[in-house]
Amino acid sequence: MSVHPLSRTADTLRRAGCVFAEDEAALLHEAAASPDQLSLLVGRRAAGLPLEHVLGWAEFCGRRLAVDAGVFVPRRRTEFLVRQAVALAPEPAVVVDLCCGSGALGLALAAALDRVELHACDVEPAAVRCARRNVGGLGQVHEGDLFAPLPERLLGRVDVLLANVPYVPSADVELLPAEARVHEPRVALDGGGDGLDVMRRVAAEAPRWLAPGGSLLVEASERQRGAAVEVLRGAGLSPRVVVCEELYATVVIGTAGARAPGGPWPRPESGRAGLGSVEIGSGGGRGCDDDGAGA
Repeated sequence: MSVHPLSRTADTLRRAGCVFAEDEAALLHEAAASPDQLSLLVGRRAAGLPLEHVLGWAEFCGRRLAVDAGVFVPRRRTEFLVRQAVALAPEPAVVVDLCCGSGALGLALAAALDRVELHACDVEPAAVRCARRNVGGLGQVHEGDLFAPLPERLLGRVDVLLANVPYVPSADVELLPAEARVHEPRVALDGGGDGLDVMRRVAAEAPRWLAPGGSLLVEASERQRGAAVEVLRGAGLSPRVVVCEELYATVVIGTAGARAPGGPWPRPESGRAGLGSVEIGSGGGRGCDDDGAGA
């Protein structure tokens, strides 16, 4: 828009601390229907509102998803988790997306598969409303805490369990950028004392919901991956770690073993400590490794 040149918008954003000022300026100009609206959008961004909340959408796995104010913004690094899920998913597949936020992960996985039964859950009403808009007729979005709102008929039938749980240690939340700390719900960021409290709750219940051979996929920080492996191993899952340095992404995958009809879920052997061997180049992209940690 000639009334408010891109360069002027970029300068305003740069002074406000926006690292990718030119790119953001172009998106804001694209979104604005008038000079007055552009001034409003630029002002909101310069004041520290996340760009995705200003625009009303985020790009994830090549799709634009609605992201309302107060809803967790899906991170680009989490696309790596989705790529791992696509590689693991059978067809047809039963998929559950816990802590779904905007519904980005479940929707991206469903879009990559031909036949999928998708269920997504979040405890935040604003996130549930947003996810329902995004998921539409591709699945069902439930409001409630973790597994609580899921239909019991899914017990023992889930092939892929996506759980992008909060994993920031409580003491580190105040160190996050203001965009996250101020404008995203704390329940989507704070993972408790060591950041793994919610992961422990998910892992403890996951074997009841996973089908034989089904997998739980969670994201963690690099420094948490050893502890996360032990969380999944302790819950009776066979864990492994995949890492993508390009996206600064660490994903821990726990796979359920087969079980006899009506019998208990098997527990993996616990005699081997540590993260196991490393398989280079199997993580799905440049700079992405598979750090095998199965029992």
